[in-house]
Amino acid sequence: MRRALLRMAGLLIAWAAATAQAQPARVVDLPTRLGVTQRLLVLGPAEPRATVVLFAGGHGGLQIADDGTLQWGRGNFLVRSRQLFADQGLRVVLIDAPSDRQRPPYLTGYRQTPEHVADVRAVIAWARQQAPRPVWLVGTSRGTQSVAHVATQLSGSDGPDGLVLSSTVLRDPRGRPVPDMAIDGLRLPVLVVHHEQDGCSVCAYADMPRLMQRLAGAPRKSLIAMTGGTDRGDPCEAAGHHGFAGLEAEVVARTARWILEP
Repeated sequence: MRRALLRMAGLLIAWAAATAQAQPARVVDLPTRLGVTQRLLVLGPAEPRATVVLFAGGHGGLQIADDGTLQWGRGNFLVRSRQLFADQGLRVVLIDAPSDRQRPPYLTGYRQTPEHVADVRAVIAWARQQAPRPVWLVGTSRGTQSVAHVATQLSGSDGPDGLVLSSTVLRDPRGRPVPDMAIDGLRLPVLVVHHEQDGCSVCAYADMPRLMQRLAGAPRKSLIAMTGGTDRGDPCEAAGHHGFAGLEAEVVARTARWILEP
């Protein structure tokens, strides 16, 4: 009992320390291409252990307002879990569509373009200037198509230190799914998080083996397979297994622990 109480006290102290050094959320407009800015919502501790750049799914047009409120995507798994990532000692950078894509279709048809790569390259460089810590790209659903493509195009100091693919797009009749990209050439850690009962037809867990086989070149890779939680509404939306509904805290904690492993 005493050991458990001491452990609990230690966790509370660590949480209090992280909370004490947390900075208010702020909006950043980062110049990326000629005449274009990339809007970011940034939150987390003043001295983070790493930075995570979060890419929502769907059309990705969060429409972040000057006060940090979002016009779209508040229910998205990564968006609604952003504070959970910050509570793990991570600086969170929530990425919007760039200034020249602030109308429909936003990021639809844009995630695998040179312009998107240029935008994200600038975000990675900025994040490293803010804190000399590893920068990870974390995507969910359609966001996995952004982070995987960017990682195949950038390397070394221009590229990320690692990837997290959650609810990965494994098939795509409208475009190129993640397993069809040049991910066999990735030489960085990759964590895959997926719900075994994901009901979205383009993210079926039965297609997971091909993705993992294609990541053979990654120096470190793992699959976290989730079960349980709640499942409501459209199987490709975030209120069900596709969005890890009811499992947010566990998914974030396990993801952060994997990112921060030595």
